[in-house]
Amino acid sequence: MPMCSMNMLWNTQIEDTCIVFPEWHIYTKGQFVLSFIAIVALGVLYEWLREFQKTLDRRIALSLAQQSKGKGRSSGRNTPDGELEETGLLSGRRLLKKAGTPVPAIPRVLRAATYGLTVFLSFFLMLVFMTYNAYLIVAVVLGAA
Repeated sequence: MPMCSMNMLWNTQIEDTCIVFPEWHIYTKGQFVLSFIAIVALGVLYEWLREFQKTLDRRIALSLAQQSKGKGRSSGRNTPDGELEETGLLSGRRLLKKAGTPVPAIPRVLRAATYGLTVFLSFFLMLVFMTYNAYLIVAVVLGAA
């Protein structure tokens, strides 16, 4: 039975390559093509998750700002053109000058889960990149693009 080949040097090997763990063993060119497509898809998912995180943070920030306006408090953080600043969660700045605005539990859990999945995928793609296989590196880059 063929063994997995793990190279720490630049390579273009297709058959008998393992991707990240021994269970993802490539025996044929067809399996390699499917693996290539799967890695591209993981890269696309990673980039989509990054954008989803930003959108989620903006929505939470807007929701918190609207809640504080509804309670008669003003954050004092309006932009010159009158639009509400949405980047409080992204920039680390507080929307309120007081002790801060507590983020409700469900959005906080969703943010944490999204962040955790994004970190996991980034490290997983880094491990794929570290196979030093030129084709797999191209798959990661294509997914990111």
